[in-house]
Amino acid sequence: MQGASRRLLLAGLALCALAPAVAAASSIVDAARFGARGDGTTLNTSAIQAAIDAAAKEGGTVVFPPGTYLTGSIFVKSGVTLRLDKGVTLLGSRDIAHYPVLPTRIAGIEMRWPAALVNIVGQKGAAIVGEGTIDGDGKVFWDSYWNLRRTYEPRGLRWASDYDAGRPRLVQVFESSEVRIGGGLLMRRSGFWTLHICYSSDIVVDGVVIRNNEDGHGPSTDGIDIDSSRRILVANADIAVNDDALVMKAGRDSDGLRVARPTEDVIVRDVVVRAGAAGFTFGSETSGGFRNIEAYNIRVESKVPVGILFKSAHTRGGWGENLRLHDFTMEGVPVVMRATMNWNPAYSYASIPAEIDNPPAHWKVLATRVPPEQGRARFREVRIWNVTARGATTAFEVDGYPEEPMRAFRFDALDIEAKQGGHIEDAAGWQFTNTTLRLGAPIAVGRASSVTGLAPGSFAIGAARVKKDPSKKSYEEQDKT
Repeated sequence: MQGASRRLLLAGLALCALAPAVAAASSIVDAARFGARGDGTTLNTSAIQAAIDAAAKEGGTVVFPPGTYLTGSIFVKSGVTLRLDKGVTLLGSRDIAHYPVLPTRIAGIEMRWPAALVNIVGQKGAAIVGEGTIDGDGKVFWDSYWNLRRTYEPRGLRWASDYDAGRPRLVQVFESSEVRIGGGLLMRRSGFWTLHICYSSDIVVDGVVIRNNEDGHGPSTDGIDIDSSRRILVANADIAVNDDALVMKAGRDSDGLRVARPTEDVIVRDVVVRAGAAGFTFGSETSGGFRNIEAYNIRVESKVPVGILFKSAHTRGGWGENLRLHDFTMEGVPVVMRATMNWNPAYSYASIPAEIDNPPAHWKVLATRVPPEQGRARFREVRIWNVTARGATTAFEVDGYPEEPMRAFRFDALDIEAKQGGHIEDAAGWQFTNTTLRLGAPIAVGRASSVTGLAPGSFAIGAARVKKDPSKKSYEEQDKT
């Protein structure tokens, strides 16, 4: 993203951030007037929705007296600000029946799925702000997922588990624009992904704290997922989750290739990642592609296994270009950068057992064949600079495609301390400048790869590694890599 276009993006998003506040200034709507009770036990779904609907008539702000408001899915409308002040908690119902099943995209495919706890669907100029809390109380949904998965794995259906165990996200922004979220908001214990921004534009997320590792470690409790959306700003976030913390997505396999909507013109800045699968991630849903994405001032702490992660699979396809990652600090993060184009085969590759005569429609979508040449993700024109890593185990773990290497990566001003260099395979036109590597063992660079600028002694060129088949790993091991 060049300087002029970046400034225009920031200016536009700043105006977007102000728009809901202006619209909401006309009226204050107290949810208590519609019967909302903050006693933690009364189900308030209808009362809160009635307050939102009233505010939507003229554009207003819905507020709450201090308390804990139990609720199922609610839907914020155009021109409405849902304001959760300090001392106010929206507490998600544990009953999945309180989350209506609606058309959406989930984990890269379009299908029907339970609504989120708080939804902005098909709206313009809505906001969710304040120093209060949105609490998904998600453990019941985590447990239901594990219970289903235990029955699926012996049948070769690991790949279907995430799609069949319908779990509510915490906040969904879908097919919407000019949305603002933040202001000190605490988001915790999501049943599934925490904040999912999909098919949307001109979204500002500024000032959120995400805590999903309370009351256990929920599976697939991503932090912020930006999915086939454009002109997005994420700033001032503090994230501890049990899967991807900050992740760019763009569709999965045949369905993602059909939709073909990229994630583009995104800025992510000033974030600390305290726990998660990686600090900053592209994928594994890469089908629609990524363009003009910049992430900077990101601090990744020791409970995170990977700092920067590119992941895809042989059926995903898609591309990434003009990706800019800089000013990352990693403390005790085991792997500084990982790229894997054959990620989690048990999850990534769907095969319907022959004995199943009438599989669900979404199974058929997941199992639709993608030709190999269409299934390879193509990453190119990636710049990574000003990265400081201390206490790492491995600097690089890079495995692309021999037929489609990762091209034109530029690294500048890296300062990495690691026990071992790791390996770089399937790389073309990689260039390092001003790089300091303190490694216990050199980086193994494949003979077919093109890598320049590394200091003598920090790398060793050799024959391509014999790649271990990740499908031979246990399900648990595949989930972690």
